[in-house]
Amino acid sequence: MLDIRTFDARTGGNIAYKAFSHPLAAERLAALVRRFQAEGPIAIYDPAGHARTLLALLPGDVQIEGIYVHDSLKIGEHIAQQHVARPLTALPRARVRVVWALDFERERACARLRDILPAEMEIFTLSDIRLPDDMLTVRNTYLDRLNFAVNHAFFRDADGLSTRVVTTNYWARYGAGNVRLWLRLFDEDGRPLATWTEGPFAPEQSIVLESGAIRRRFGLNAFVGQLFIHVLDVAGHDVVKYALEIQGTGARDTLSVTHDANAWPARCYANLPAPREGEKVVLWVQNSHAVPIPAGTMALNRMGRGNRFSIDRTVGPYETVGLCVNDCLPDMRWPGQLEFHSGQHVVRPRYEICSGGSNRIAHLNVERADLVADPHIAHLPPEFFGRGYLLPFPVPDPARYITTVQPTPMSQALGTMPVRIDCFDQEGRQAGSRFLGCLARDHDVAQDLSAITGQAGHGELVYDFRDGGEADGWLHALIRYEDRQTGHVAETSFGAHIFNTVMTYRNEPQSYSGPPPGLTTRLFLQAGAGHPPCFCHLIYPVSGTWHAASRTQLVLHDEKGRRLAEEPLSIPARGSVTLWPHRIFGTDAIERAGSGGYVMIRDTSCRLFGYHGRMQEDGTFSLDHMFGF
Repeated sequence: MLDIRTFDARTGGNIAYKAFSHPLAAERLAALVRRFQAEGPIAIYDPAGHARTLLALLPGDVQIEGIYVHDSLKIGEHIAQQHVARPLTALPRARVRVVWALDFERERACARLRDILPAEMEIFTLSDIRLPDDMLTVRNTYLDRLNFAVNHAFFRDADGLSTRVVTTNYWARYGAGNVRLWLRLFDEDGRPLATWTEGPFAPEQSIVLESGAIRRRFGLNAFVGQLFIHVLDVAGHDVVKYALEIQGTGARDTLSVTHDANAWPARCYANLPAPREGEKVVLWVQNSHAVPIPAGTMALNRMGRGNRFSIDRTVGPYETVGLCVNDCLPDMRWPGQLEFHSGQHVVRPRYEICSGGSNRIAHLNVERADLVADPHIAHLPPEFFGRGYLLPFPVPDPARYITTVQPTPMSQALGTMPVRIDCFDQEGRQAGSRFLGCLARDHDVAQDLSAITGQAGHGELVYDFRDGGEADGWLHALIRYEDRQTGHVAETSFGAHIFNTVMTYRNEPQSYSGPPPGLTTRLFLQAGAGHPPCFCHLIYPVSGTWHAASRTQLVLHDEKGRRLAEEPLSIPARGSVTLWPHRIFGTDAIERAGSGGYVMIRDTSCRLFGYHGRMQEDGTFSLDHMFGF
């Protein structure tokens, strides 16, 4: 386990982690390590509690004489490795030539230390690893979260497969005026292939990064690796949200779409499906840091069972490794599901399922280590919250598509999952329901919705405590879609929320911006020309009672962010609709929008939930849940 502090649901993100793990900072840390190794033992002054995370991410070994603090209440506490905190007053007697003050402001650190240290002691600070000032949004506060709007993307252009990262300059909405991207592409071995900047981008302008175009621009060979994305001069928030498309070329029957917003590594990930007969499942492990992952650190196991398969190979800095699940756990078969113990070394791993000539790719979800069962969820007042937590998902025409739902534990403490599936037609009328039971953590239930409903619309996974069980408010599921005619498959996964209630419970209903209740919608839907037509399955989920119909606006933007057209839409409560932008706005308008054109789905009266995808002429399709700003 990498001994770092990243994200905590109560205190938020540890921005120092992002500052230390940034590739530019890692390069400068490596230079400092070489200097310190030549000096012998060093002492560390840790005024802000950075030592544990920094030393875990240090690209090389440094001999440490001791770690010193000025907070008297911390003296004797375990800090990092084998060190306990010593009083700062003892630092002048340390037998070292170098003191490393873990402060990004050199003058502040030196002012505190210079008069108490012998003249022969040299002071280093974290100012030596700071990013250049022109990469900072808030220059007078280095560890401001807006200085580290970063994320990672799986990025590939090889073997007839290409990738495309798509987002928009949504930071302009909060006042950002000079949004740019700092990018670094790593190859499969973790070597930097290219470092460059993109932008600036106009307000609401689409941002598109295509693997083929980047490969041509820098004269690169085929690659499978990862793209580090740092958005500069942001405003509002530091979350980097994007859609990631994977498309086959030539004879490759592949079209997938996945997304990302979570830039924090986690201890454990779930919703990794076991292979069916004839399938190969590849887990893409991408080291997010400049330190190697030791052999035996990571592992796979069947969900809810302790016997682990240890991954007995070292993964180098920023290296990308494709692990074949079939080889690791040859006896595992769908509908079995797996946990991936990553030891906090990777950010949002992907998995790829290969079957015949087609591939599909999706992301794993963070399995929370900080959650415990919440007994209040079973007793939420129906007059406040109705059916409470809902996980809405599309149900396309059952005559053409098989929809399979597999509930997935997403916290390490969860032992049971008492769940039910409710189905609704497109007008919001109940179209079937089934209690799945109080499922054990290691269950292998995968429910075919054809046995519940014969109508297109949507389904909702909800808690049902008729047979007891526990809940933690982090209800997740993997939803798989299979075309009965072509055999093509797509899948997605997500978690539950409380939707469209006036009363709030903890942080629900969530809002895309601001505090709860989240009663508005702003969703991003690709609609660019020159690509397979995109679509959106838009759902109006209601936990209790809310407006009888949505008051939704669909706004078509061109790739420069300019509005081209607008259309109203009304969805009945608990209803849904499938949207095709080229049918709503016309193919001429989509052509005018350009390759990066998009639709913003806006509603100020309720929170909608959407899934986006593309579909080729032969029926090959992709599907994943949308993100909002």
